[in-house]
Amino acid sequence: MTNVAGPSWDLSTEYLSPTDPAIDADLATLTSLLDQIEEKNQILTPLVSAAEPLDTASRDLAVATARDIYVLANDARKYLANPSTYASCVLSVESNHEEAKLLSGRLTKYRVRFSELMQPSQLFLDLSEDEVITSYLAEPPISESTWAVNHSRKRRHELLSLNEENLVGALSQDGIHAWGRLYTELSGKLRCLVAADNEQREVGIAEAAALMQSTSDRTREDAWQAINRAWTDHEDTCAAAINALAGWRLEMCKRRSHAETVHFLDRPAHASHIERQTLDAIMQVAADSKPMARRAAKAMARAYGKSRYGPWDNRAPAPEMPSAESSFPFAKGLEVISQAYGEVDSTMGEFVDMMASKQWIEGTIGPHKRPGAYCTSFAKSKTPRVYMTYGGSMSDITVLAHELGHAFHHWVMKDLPDAQRSYGMSLAETASTFGETLVRDAVLQTATTPQQALSVAWEEMSAIVSFLLNIPTRFEFEKDLYEAREARPLLPTELRKLMSDAWISWYGDALSEPDELFWISKLHFFISGISFYNFPYLFGYLFSQSIYQRRASMGDEFFDRYSGLLRDTGRMSAEDLANEHLDGDLTTPEFWQETVNALEARVTHFETLCDEVCP
Repeated sequence: MTNVAGPSWDLSTEYLSPTDPAIDADLATLTSLLDQIEEKNQILTPLVSAAEPLDTASRDLAVATARDIYVLANDARKYLANPSTYASCVLSVESNHEEAKLLSGRLTKYRVRFSELMQPSQLFLDLSEDEVITSYLAEPPISESTWAVNHSRKRRHELLSLNEENLVGALSQDGIHAWGRLYTELSGKLRCLVAADNEQREVGIAEAAALMQSTSDRTREDAWQAINRAWTDHEDTCAAAINALAGWRLEMCKRRSHAETVHFLDRPAHASHIERQTLDAIMQVAADSKPMARRAAKAMARAYGKSRYGPWDNRAPAPEMPSAESSFPFAKGLEVISQAYGEVDSTMGEFVDMMASKQWIEGTIGPHKRPGAYCTSFAKSKTPRVYMTYGGSMSDITVLAHELGHAFHHWVMKDLPDAQRSYGMSLAETASTFGETLVRDAVLQTATTPQQALSVAWEEMSAIVSFLLNIPTRFEFEKDLYEAREARPLLPTELRKLMSDAWISWYGDALSEPDELFWISKLHFFISGISFYNFPYLFGYLFSQSIYQRRASMGDEFFDRYSGLLRDTGRMSAEDLANEHLDGDLTTPEFWQETVNALEARVTHFETLCDEVCP
């Protein structure tokens, strides 16, 4: 496996090490900026807290002070985010890196202080009368934040008092975020015994998860069982963590319901820049599409000579077949992606090549790497980085294509003001899943035998099963968890049952057995900064499919319209984006159903290939 692994990334353009004096210099600059914001807050806070309406002079002073804070905060975010991103990147590759741990811990006080100092201006922007905000936004550079300010104001009925918001921010670091850090630390240190090459080996979770991309059904199942055995020893700890995360959020919903009821799905939908009506529509269409998605799962199982899909098959590659490539060295995988991206526009292919030449991709295999894959970017240089564990499968190429899609999204927005570069999670998955589809279809066109075609079409089926069955399974579990947690904390046995029920609800008779410990092994349930890290993937997949399906009809205009859509993701809601760039209404099931209907032919094609190759 090591002969196909990807390269290590270069972080030295930002800092040379977690003890680099440049970090101290950045934090000194950050401290100076925070001190200036604190001085400005001495003017703004009494105005925000005033019981009586402000007179004209006081309003003008508040507007001018809030503008000053905006400029200072824009700079401060860069100096806080840059070392934070660096520490996270280092710890992703080497979870036991002591100096990076110390840096990460050191940054906590800066995050707390920044959060507290931003509360007065945030409350001013959220609670002020419309005419005051119009005045505030009237001139550049403040005007660049117009959409972000107005979007935030949609949830202003949730706000607590300034002192209460400061208290929540301070307590969260050793409250909800501490539970998230506990899980992250545990996942990086956890070891498990796996059966590989006719021997037992002790490996980290990420390395064990990589074995679940083996073409051996037995190896995948053994790795899945090994991971679950390792997590079982920490079941009580993880149950405490997930209960605490859900409990904290539910309590905050209760506290914020002083003006109107706040539901636990309101904030995730708002953070994703979508309406609850859109979320309801997409979940309805997913539920209606169960029969088609289950057919895809059953066909994948049949390709492996079995009748049902196993929970260890989520990342399974296509079974080994004559005349079908089964292993792709990193250079070959990158070439496949570069060519596929380049078919849309040459600049997209050039971007992939640049990511590799600048060593902005991490793909090594290591014993202390954290599981998963992600794309991040450095705030000062606005340069992206892609993280994954590359093992050489077609699935790894798909993951790399996915993360490079995120990176391209970052790249086309890099010249925009920071206030227009923050987009919701649902829209964040648009470019990534679009990239996956590009690569799958490009490789499928080069297939010369049914075996090769099945090997490539497998990735499409894997996406359909993942997005239309696995993601809704996660959503249903998390939704059921929050509803049950309203009454009391859940026992590990109850969490297991909720998880099993969700698997069975979505996979039905296509499933060999549910993964009752998926609530532990899936990192997304333990991310403290955001809940329901699931439905945005379904949204992103179907939204990107809708874009992809319009590619031919748009002709030569497609790339400009596509890149224009990506650039607008930080300054429009998803609904407005679809209306502006796709002439579609996301709040209706019809929009999503039309997209899903187009996938039916792909499932039928795969079933036909299975009939021919795997009778």
